[in-house]
Amino acid sequence: MTILILFGTLFLFIIINVPIAIALGLSSIFTILFATNMNLTIVAQRAFTSLDSFPLMAIPFFMLAGILMGKGGVSKRILNFASALVGWIVGGLAMVTVVACMFFSAISGSGPATVAAIGSFMIPEMKRRNYGEGFASAITAASGSIGVIIPPSIPFVLYGVVGSVSVGSMFLAGIIPGIIIGICLLAISYVISKKNDYKPAVESFSFKDVVRTFWDAKWALLIPFIILGGIYGSVFSPTEAAVVAVVYAIVVGLFVYRELSWKDVYDSLSEAAVINGATMIIIGLSISFSFLMTSERVPMTIAEFLTNLSQNPFVILLLINILLLIVGAFIDTISALVVLAPILLPVVTGLGVDPVHFGVVLVANLAIGFITPPVGVNLFVASNISGTRIESISKAILPILLVLIVSLLIITFVPSLSLYLPELYNGR
Repeated sequence: MTILILFGTLFLFIIINVPIAIALGLSSIFTILFATNMNLTIVAQRAFTSLDSFPLMAIPFFMLAGILMGKGGVSKRILNFASALVGWIVGGLAMVTVVACMFFSAISGSGPATVAAIGSFMIPEMKRRNYGEGFASAITAASGSIGVIIPPSIPFVLYGVVGSVSVGSMFLAGIIPGIIIGICLLAISYVISKKNDYKPAVESFSFKDVVRTFWDAKWALLIPFIILGGIYGSVFSPTEAAVVAVVYAIVVGLFVYRELSWKDVYDSLSEAAVINGATMIIIGLSISFSFLMTSERVPMTIAEFLTNLSQNPFVILLLINILLLIVGAFIDTISALVVLAPILLPVVTGLGVDPVHFGVVLVANLAIGFITPPVGVNLFVASNISGTRIESISKAILPILLVLIVSLLIITFVPSLSLYLPELYNGR
């Protein structure tokens, strides 16, 4: 009865377009009122105390760092370097978009932020060069999903907090899977561009241009090495690394590239505050919802159901992938992660799946949700930039979506891809 009220009211509120944070809070309240003897204040208490977390402070700072770098000339220099590297290949602009998003992912930690920073330059340029409007937006939206896989990653920080997993290990675990997803996107970009005769962005490869653009982008490309090097060199924690990234972005934008004004800094602070406020409301009420699920043994009930279906971890992971792909199409990444991680983590760890590997699988699934209608956030960002209808982008993204699912299956069933770097670091 409790499970029926909890999930029934949640889905009812989602169907009638109640904001997800409010839906989580209201479903928790209705469940307490009609199915438990708990005090209603537990919802507010859990929501408030869950945010009193040092690792969670990394989220607003990584958001702010990504916004500052987008305004401070970083994305433009990354695009120039990516163009020199791969712009000479068939479909060069699409290739540049994918590579630039991979580089920017190592800075922003956010999928939509990556789409906004790179797409604002690349989508209009692809349209000008007669790339299909739907494809231009679709490949940018899909490439932006790498933003939550290649570290630093905001969902990895959140998963580390919720699942009591090392954030540093999660960051390392995302590097190889992120590169694999990038390679898959480059491959499908080449195939589609060859079929539609999309021309290269530059006439030929020039090693001189690669060196020149690399040198021009050196301050931007240093950021991932400073962040990750500081974390794994035990100079600072992931949360402190986020603060370092903000300071670095301000210094480079104001005094090195000189494309960031104090007004831009103020605007960036305001934008990050608004986004973070909405995010923290979702996180807090999601954790209240998760507390109710745990109190009513929902994770254990689901674990028993799944393990009764099969004891084979590969079968269970396949079923979980299907579930997550469906959930990701309807619920935003942060809410889905906070609600589902406490449910699914005990199931997979009980079958011997490493929690770090499962974290990568979970986030990779939800990253695909960024480009899956009807709630694909990256699709809406790309649509706003390009002025292209969501329907056109959704149609163009279907072959790209299939390639991303293939890459997801590779990541899921070859755990060494996620675990190699964390095990190498921890075994040094």
